[in-house]
Amino acid sequence: MSRGTSFAIEVNPAIPERLARLEELANNLWYSWDRPTRALFARLDTELWNSSGHSPKAFLKRVEERRLVEASLDDVFLGNFNRVVSAYDTYHAERTPQHGNRELREGDLIAYFCAEFGLHESLPIYSGGLGILAGDHCKAASDLRLPFVAVGLLYRQGYFSQTIDGDGAQKANYADSDFEELPVVPVLDAAGAGVRVQVELPGRAVHAKVWRAQVGHLALYLLDTDVEENSERDRDIGHRLYGGDRATRIEQEIILCVAGVRARLQRGTVSAVVLAADASPRTREKVERLAVARGIPVLKGPSAADLGQRLGRAPVQAVGVEDRALARGLMRLSEE
Repeated sequence: MSRGTSFAIEVNPAIPERLARLEELANNLWYSWDRPTRALFARLDTELWNSSGHSPKAFLKRVEERRLVEASLDDVFLGNFNRVVSAYDTYHAERTPQHGNRELREGDLIAYFCAEFGLHESLPIYSGGLGILAGDHCKAASDLRLPFVAVGLLYRQGYFSQTIDGDGAQKANYADSDFEELPVVPVLDAAGAGVRVQVELPGRAVHAKVWRAQVGHLALYLLDTDVEENSERDRDIGHRLYGGDRATRIEQEIILCVAGVRARLQRGTVSAVVLAADASPRTREKVERLAVARGIPVLKGPSAADLGQRLGRAPVQAVGVEDRALARGLMRLSEE
């Protein structure tokens, strides 16, 4: 008798209509700095909440449907749920800027690039102080209603768990993240296809899938190199935060900067692009094609090494300028 084909089937609990917005709450990292929202999930099943790493999205995949039904009939839980939803709606309905910065004009947009973002343990793409600082900048930007977008890398392995063995030595234990359980969603184009960006590295092109995490009012775009278009070697570029050798680290920097610019060009959030004087022909052709199609000026900059040094990074072939006033100033300088 021949063996049949095996299939994996995932069965998720049905969320009662009265609690349908739990999914919305689970997919906005606003919960990372709103304690009542996190407490709402914990009340459903404290043990499961702890074992799921305090991840609302992972929690909703595992909680018993019976428990959700009970909660939908519990007046106390519903009261807490309604207060959380009311606070969430009030927060997101308020669009008036709170920063009082007169330098920002209508249409300006701040782009924040970082190798790690420490927003919450449910999105493990950070390892230390830099990530926590970047995460706090995002949270503050949301609270202040700043015109702000963040760009980073989506790692399968972010921070590691530490254990001590019998000899007192520290052991680092890495585990791959399941993106389906992270508070991220693929970015889609107008045709409903996943957005991909391409970066030229020596002798080959590397592709990256674009994901989006919602952080209160603002978006965090994350680049993922683990896609079938890439070789096994290139799929590993973004596998581990600060992983690999020196070459891998430089490749991560290049992808974050160049692919980040292209992703923003495709999303229409760039006012001008500065191309390094020695940018590769393929980078020049692709960036210029995207920019011209959207009516975005392309300016000639210094060498990639000089441009990267000015930004405090590895050599950079292209930089997107979000600030319209800065873009206008750069264009005037380029005409002189």
